[in-house]
Amino acid sequence: MSQKLRDSVVVITGASSGIGRATALEAARQGANVVLAARREAPLQELVGVCQSLGRQALAVPVDVTDAGAVEDLARRAAEHFGRIDVWINNAAVSILGRFEDTPLEAYRRLIDTNLFGYVHGARAVLPYFRRQGGGILINNISIFGLVAAPYWSAYASSKHAVRGWSESLRQEVRDLNVKVCNVMPSAIDTPLWQHAGNYTGRPVKPLNPTYDAENVARTIIACVERPRREVIVGRSGRMQIAMHAIAPRLYDWMVTRQTEADGFRPGTAPHSPGNVFAPLLEGAEVSGGWKEQGAGKPALQPSGKPTGRRIAGAVAMAAIPTLLGWFWLRPRLAGRT
Repeated sequence: MSQKLRDSVVVITGASSGIGRATALEAARQGANVVLAARREAPLQELVGVCQSLGRQALAVPVDVTDAGAVEDLARRAAEHFGRIDVWINNAAVSILGRFEDTPLEAYRRLIDTNLFGYVHGARAVLPYFRRQGGGILINNISIFGLVAAPYWSAYASSKHAVRGWSESLRQEVRDLNVKVCNVMPSAIDTPLWQHAGNYTGRPVKPLNPTYDAENVARTIIACVERPRREVIVGRSGRMQIAMHAIAPRLYDWMVTRQTEADGFRPGTAPHSPGNVFAPLLEGAEVSGGWKEQGAGKPALQPSGKPTGRRIAGAVAMAAIPTLLGWFWLRPRLAGRT
Protein backbone atom coordinates (compact mmCIF):
# COMPACT_ATOMS: atom_id res chain seq x y z
CA MET A 1 0.00 0.00 0.00
CA SER A 2 1.23 3.46 -0.87
CA GLN A 3 -0.49 6.56 0.48
CA LYS A 4 -0.62 10.00 -1.04
CA LEU A 5 0.23 12.39 1.74
CA ARG A 6 -2.17 15.23 0.95
CA ASP A 7 -5.21 15.05 3.24
CA SER A 8 -3.86 11.91 4.94
CA VAL A 9 -4.16 11.59 8.71
CA VAL A 10 -0.75 11.05 10.30
CA VAL A 11 -0.22 10.23 13.99
CA ILE A 12 3.26 10.99 15.36
CA THR A 13 4.44 10.04 18.84
CA GLY A 14 7.34 11.91 20.42
CA ALA A 15 6.30 14.99 18.44
CA SER A 16 7.34 17.63 20.98
CA SER A 17 10.93 17.94 19.77
CA GLY A 18 13.65 16.59 17.51
CA ILE A 19 12.78 14.17 14.73
CA GLY A 20 9.13 13.97 15.77
CA ARG A 21 8.65 17.73 15.55
CA ALA A 22 10.53 17.89 12.24
CA THR A 23 8.36 15.10 10.84
CA ALA A 24 5.15 16.83 11.90
CA LEU A 25 6.23 20.03 10.16
CA GLU A 26 7.26 18.17 7.00
CA ALA A 27 3.97 16.26 6.93
CA ALA A 28 1.95 19.48 7.34
CA ARG A 29 3.95 21.24 4.63
CA GLN A 30 3.12 18.40 2.25
CA GLY A 31 -0.59 18.59 3.00
CA ALA A 32 -1.21 16.04 5.76
CA ASN A 33 -3.38 16.51 8.83
CA VAL A 34 -1.42 15.58 11.93
CA VAL A 35 -2.10 14.17 15.38
CA LEU A 36 0.72 15.12 17.72
CA ALA A 37 1.52 13.04 20.79
CA ALA A 38 4.13 13.39 23.54
CA ARG A 39 4.33 13.77 27.31
CA ARG A 40 4.76 17.56 27.21
CA GLU A 41 1.55 19.40 26.35
CA ALA A 42 2.86 22.95 25.95
CA PRO A 43 5.24 22.18 23.04
CA LEU A 44 2.49 20.14 21.37
CA GLN A 45 0.02 23.02 21.54
CA GLU A 46 2.61 25.40 20.13
CA LEU A 47 3.28 22.95 17.30
CA VAL A 48 -0.45 22.68 16.58
CA GLY A 49 -0.46 26.42 15.92
CA VAL A 50 2.49 26.15 13.54
CA CYS A 51 0.89 23.29 11.58
CA GLN A 52 -2.38 25.20 11.37
CA SER A 53 -0.51 28.22 10.04
CA LEU A 54 0.59 25.92 7.19
CA GLY A 55 -3.06 25.38 6.33
CA ARG A 56 -3.49 21.94 7.85
CA GLN A 57 -5.55 20.55 10.70
CA ALA A 58 -3.71 19.42 13.82
CA LEU A 59 -4.65 17.80 17.12
CA ALA A 60 -2.48 17.59 20.25
CA VAL A 61 -2.89 14.58 22.55
CA PRO A 62 -0.58 14.45 25.61
CA VAL A 63 0.32 10.80 26.20
CA ASP A 64 2.97 8.64 27.84
CA VAL A 65 3.53 5.71 25.47
CA THR A 66 4.35 3.36 28.35
CA ASP A 67 0.62 3.49 29.21
CA ALA A 68 -1.14 1.10 26.81
CA GLY A 69 -4.57 2.51 27.66
CA ALA A 70 -3.43 6.06 26.97
CA VAL A 71 -2.07 5.03 23.56
CA GLU A 72 -5.35 3.30 22.73
CA ASP A 73 -7.10 6.56 23.67
CA LEU A 74 -4.72 8.43 21.34
CA ALA A 75 -5.80 6.21 18.42
CA ARG A 76 -9.46 6.57 19.35
CA ARG A 77 -9.26 10.36 19.55
CA ALA A 78 -7.41 10.57 16.24
CA ALA A 79 -10.00 8.39 14.49
CA GLU A 80 -12.94 10.23 16.04
CA HIS A 81 -11.51 13.66 15.16
CA PHE A 82 -10.48 12.91 11.57
CA GLY A 83 -12.55 9.85 10.70
CA ARG A 84 -9.58 7.57 10.01
CA ILE A 85 -5.85 6.98 10.58
CA ASP A 86 -3.71 6.56 7.46
CA VAL A 87 -0.20 6.60 8.93
CA TRP A 88 1.11 5.88 12.42
CA ILE A 89 4.69 6.93 13.19
CA ASN A 90 6.23 5.33 16.28
CA ASN A 91 8.91 7.83 17.27
CA ALA A 92 8.77 8.45 21.04
CA ALA A 93 11.90 7.18 22.76
CA VAL A 94 14.34 7.92 25.57
CA SER A 95 18.05 7.25 25.79
CA ILE A 96 20.65 6.38 28.40
CA LEU A 97 24.42 6.50 28.18
CA GLY A 98 26.44 4.65 30.77
CA ARG A 99 28.46 1.56 31.40
CA PHE A 100 26.21 -1.46 31.83
CA GLU A 101 27.23 -1.96 35.47
CA ASP A 102 26.80 1.74 36.31
CA THR A 103 23.30 2.12 34.85
CA PRO A 104 20.55 1.64 37.46
CA LEU A 105 18.33 -1.34 36.74
CA GLU A 106 15.14 0.70 37.14
CA ALA A 107 16.33 3.18 34.48
CA TYR A 108 17.27 0.30 32.18
CA ARG A 109 13.82 -1.23 32.61
CA ARG A 110 12.03 2.09 32.05
CA LEU A 111 13.95 2.67 28.81
CA ILE A 112 12.90 -0.75 27.49
CA ASP A 113 9.33 -0.03 28.56
CA THR A 114 9.35 3.23 26.59
CA ASN A 115 11.35 2.31 23.51
CA LEU A 116 10.05 -1.22 22.93
CA PHE A 117 6.63 -1.39 24.56
CA GLY A 118 5.82 2.17 23.49
CA TYR A 119 6.08 0.97 19.88
CA VAL A 120 4.18 -2.23 20.71
CA HIS A 121 1.40 -0.17 22.27
CA GLY A 122 1.27 2.04 19.19
CA ALA A 123 0.92 -0.91 16.83
CA ARG A 124 -1.71 -2.64 18.96
CA ALA A 125 -3.71 0.59 19.10
CA VAL A 126 -3.68 1.36 15.39
CA LEU A 127 -3.88 -2.06 13.75
CA PRO A 128 -7.63 -2.48 14.40
CA TYR A 129 -8.23 0.78 12.50
CA PHE A 130 -5.95 -0.31 9.66
CA ARG A 131 -7.77 -3.63 9.49
CA ARG A 132 -11.19 -1.97 9.25
CA GLN A 133 -9.95 0.54 6.67
CA GLY A 134 -8.33 -2.12 4.53
CA GLY A 135 -4.76 -0.92 5.03
CA GLY A 136 -2.36 1.59 6.52
CA ILE A 137 1.30 2.41 7.04
CA LEU A 138 3.21 1.87 10.29
CA ILE A 139 6.59 3.60 10.41
CA ASN A 140 9.05 2.83 13.22
CA ASN A 141 11.83 5.33 13.80
CA ILE A 142 14.53 3.01 15.15
CA SER A 143 18.25 3.93 14.86
CA ILE A 144 21.32 2.38 13.34
CA PHE A 145 21.63 0.91 16.84
CA GLY A 146 18.96 -1.51 15.71
CA LEU A 147 21.75 -3.12 13.67
CA VAL A 148 24.98 -2.22 15.49
CA ALA A 149 25.96 -0.94 18.93
CA ALA A 150 28.55 1.14 20.77
CA PRO A 151 29.97 1.31 24.28
CA TYR A 152 27.83 3.12 26.86
CA TRP A 153 24.71 2.50 24.72
CA SER A 154 23.76 -1.01 25.87
CA ALA A 155 20.27 -0.06 27.12
CA TYR A 156 19.40 1.96 24.04
CA ALA A 157 20.88 -0.56 21.59
CA SER A 158 19.06 -3.42 23.33
CA SER A 159 15.73 -1.66 22.87
CA LYS A 160 16.40 -0.80 19.24
CA HIS A 161 17.55 -4.32 18.34
CA ALA A 162 14.35 -5.58 19.96
CA VAL A 163 12.18 -3.13 18.01
CA ARG A 164 13.76 -4.19 14.74
CA GLY A 165 13.17 -7.88 15.45
CA TRP A 166 9.61 -7.22 16.58
CA SER A 167 8.79 -5.13 13.53
CA GLU A 168 10.18 -7.78 11.17
CA SER A 169 7.91 -10.41 12.68
CA LEU A 170 4.96 -8.02 12.64
CA ARG A 171 5.59 -7.21 8.98
CA GLN A 172 5.30 -10.88 8.13
CA GLU A 173 2.02 -11.21 10.03
CA VAL A 174 0.28 -8.23 8.40
CA ARG A 175 1.54 -8.68 4.85
CA ASP A 176 -1.91 -9.88 3.67
CA LEU A 177 -3.75 -6.99 5.36
CA ASN A 178 -2.45 -4.27 3.04
CA VAL A 179 -0.44 -2.89 5.96
CA LYS A 180 3.15 -1.78 5.38
CA VAL A 181 5.71 -1.76 8.20
CA CYS A 182 8.68 0.53 7.53
CA ASN A 183 11.81 0.93 9.63
CA VAL A 184 13.82 4.16 9.50
CA MET A 185 17.30 3.98 11.04
CA PRO A 186 19.07 7.32 11.52
CA SER A 187 22.74 7.89 12.27
CA ALA A 188 23.76 10.55 14.83
CA ILE A 189 21.22 13.37 14.54
CA ASP A 190 21.33 16.94 15.83
CA THR A 191 18.35 16.92 18.23
CA PRO A 192 17.76 17.58 21.94
CA LEU A 193 18.13 13.81 22.55
CA TRP A 194 21.60 14.44 23.94
CA GLN A 195 20.38 17.06 26.42
CA HIS A 196 17.50 14.77 27.41
CA ALA A 197 19.52 11.58 27.73
CA GLY A 198 20.04 9.77 30.99
CA ASN A 199 23.74 10.00 31.69
CA TYR A 200 25.69 7.67 33.96
CA THR A 201 29.11 8.14 32.32
CA GLY A 202 30.32 10.94 34.60
CA ARG A 203 31.12 13.06 31.52
CA PRO A 204 29.07 15.50 29.39
CA VAL A 205 27.93 13.63 26.26
CA LYS A 206 27.66 14.79 22.66
CA PRO A 207 26.77 13.28 19.27
CA LEU A 208 29.51 11.71 17.21
CA ASN A 209 30.91 13.31 14.11
CA PRO A 210 29.31 13.60 11.57
CA THR A 211 25.97 14.80 12.90
CA TYR A 212 23.02 15.04 10.51
CA ASP A 213 20.00 17.34 10.53
CA ALA A 214 16.70 16.04 11.88
CA GLU A 215 15.00 17.31 8.72
CA ASN A 216 16.88 14.63 6.76
CA VAL A 217 15.17 11.96 8.84
CA ALA A 218 11.81 13.70 8.57
CA ARG A 219 12.00 13.75 4.78
CA THR A 220 12.91 10.06 4.76
CA ILE A 221 9.99 9.19 7.02
CA ILE A 222 7.54 11.14 4.87
CA ALA A 223 8.97 9.55 1.71
CA CYS A 224 8.08 6.16 3.21
CA VAL A 225 4.44 7.22 3.21
CA GLU A 226 4.26 7.59 -0.56
CA ARG A 227 6.77 4.82 -1.24
CA PRO A 228 6.90 2.39 1.69
CA ARG A 229 10.26 0.69 2.25
CA ARG A 230 11.16 -2.16 4.56
CA GLU A 231 14.23 -0.43 5.95
CA VAL A 232 16.10 2.74 5.13
CA ILE A 233 19.23 4.12 6.76
CA VAL A 234 19.70 7.88 7.11
CA GLY A 235 23.28 9.13 7.00
CA ARG A 236 26.30 7.86 5.12
CA SER A 237 28.24 7.29 8.33
CA GLY A 238 25.57 4.88 9.54
CA ARG A 239 25.69 2.92 6.30
CA MET A 240 29.46 2.67 6.58
CA GLN A 241 29.24 1.53 10.21
CA ILE A 242 26.77 -1.19 9.33
CA ALA A 243 28.87 -2.36 6.40
CA MET A 244 32.01 -2.47 8.54
CA HIS A 245 30.19 -4.37 11.29
CA ALA A 246 29.04 -6.99 8.76
CA ILE A 247 32.39 -7.44 7.03
CA ALA A 248 34.90 -6.86 9.83
CA PRO A 249 33.13 -7.05 13.21
CA ARG A 250 36.31 -7.14 15.30
CA LEU A 251 37.65 -4.09 13.53
CA TYR A 252 34.31 -2.41 14.05
CA ASP A 253 34.48 -3.10 17.81
CA TRP A 254 37.98 -1.63 17.97
CA MET A 255 37.11 1.45 15.98
CA VAL A 256 33.73 2.30 17.53
CA THR A 257 35.20 2.02 21.03
CA ARG A 258 37.99 4.44 20.22
CA GLN A 259 35.77 6.79 18.28
CA THR A 260 33.29 6.96 21.14
CA GLU A 261 36.01 7.77 23.66
CA ALA A 262 37.57 10.36 21.34
CA ASP A 263 34.47 12.09 20.03
CA GLY A 264 31.48 11.16 22.20
CA PHE A 265 32.15 13.47 25.16
CA ARG A 266 32.81 17.09 25.95
CA PRO A 267 35.48 18.19 28.42
CA GLY A 268 34.60 18.20 32.10
CA THR A 269 32.47 16.11 34.41
CA ALA A 270 28.73 15.55 34.72
CA PRO A 271 26.65 14.20 37.62
CA HIS A 272 24.72 10.99 37.13
CA SER A 273 21.19 11.80 35.97
CA PRO A 274 18.17 9.90 34.61
CA GLY A 275 17.49 12.72 32.15
CA ASN A 276 13.96 12.43 30.75
CA VAL A 277 13.72 8.66 31.23
CA PHE A 278 11.13 8.85 34.02
CA ALA A 279 9.67 12.32 33.44
CA PRO A 280 9.92 14.91 30.66
CA LEU A 281 12.28 17.86 30.94
CA LEU A 282 11.14 21.42 30.36
CA GLU A 283 14.03 22.37 28.11
CA GLY A 284 14.70 21.15 24.61
CA ALA A 285 11.45 21.50 22.67
CA GLU A 286 13.06 22.39 19.36
CA VAL A 287 13.94 20.34 16.29
CA SER A 288 17.67 20.95 16.67
CA GLY A 289 19.77 20.40 19.76
CA GLY A 290 22.16 23.13 18.57
CA TRP A 291 25.07 20.72 18.29
CA LYS A 292 26.23 21.91 14.90
CA GLU A 293 26.30 25.49 16.09
CA GLN A 294 28.36 24.37 19.09
CA GLY A 295 30.86 22.61 16.86
CA ALA A 296 29.78 19.14 17.94
CA GLY A 297 31.11 17.75 14.70
CA LYS A 298 34.71 18.58 15.64
CA PRO A 299 36.78 15.75 17.16
CA ALA A 300 37.10 15.99 20.91
CA LEU A 301 40.35 15.98 22.85
CA GLN A 302 41.80 13.15 24.84
CA PRO A 303 42.07 13.72 28.59
CA SER A 304 45.73 14.54 27.98
CA GLY A 305 44.67 17.37 25.67
CA LYS A 306 46.27 15.82 22.60
CA PRO A 307 44.18 15.74 19.42
CA THR A 308 42.76 12.34 18.54
CA GLY A 309 42.31 13.09 14.83
CA ARG A 310 45.35 11.00 13.85
CA ARG A 311 44.09 8.00 15.77
CA ILE A 312 40.61 8.29 14.25
CA ALA A 313 42.06 8.76 10.76
CA GLY A 314 44.16 5.62 11.20
CA ALA A 315 41.12 3.64 12.22
CA VAL A 316 39.17 4.90 9.24
CA ALA A 317 42.02 3.98 6.89
CA MET A 318 42.24 0.47 8.34
CA ALA A 319 38.50 0.06 7.96
CA ALA A 320 38.31 1.37 4.41
CA ILE A 321 39.41 -1.73 2.52
CA PRO A 322 37.05 -4.31 4.06
CA THR A 323 34.26 -1.78 4.17
CA LEU A 324 34.53 -0.86 0.50
CA LEU A 325 34.83 -4.50 -0.55
CA GLY A 326 31.78 -5.39 1.48
CA TRP A 327 29.79 -2.39 0.36
CA PHE A 328 29.21 -3.76 -3.12
CA TRP A 329 27.79 -6.94 -1.59
CA LEU A 330 25.79 -5.18 1.13
CA ARG A 331 24.40 -2.25 -0.80
CA PRO A 332 21.37 -4.05 -2.30
CA ARG A 333 20.60 -5.48 1.13
CA LEU A 334 20.82 -2.11 2.87
CA ALA A 335 18.55 -0.43 0.35
CA GLY A 336 14.89 -0.20 1.24
CA ARG A 337 12.67 -2.87 -0.24
CA THR A 338 8.98 -2.69 -0.85
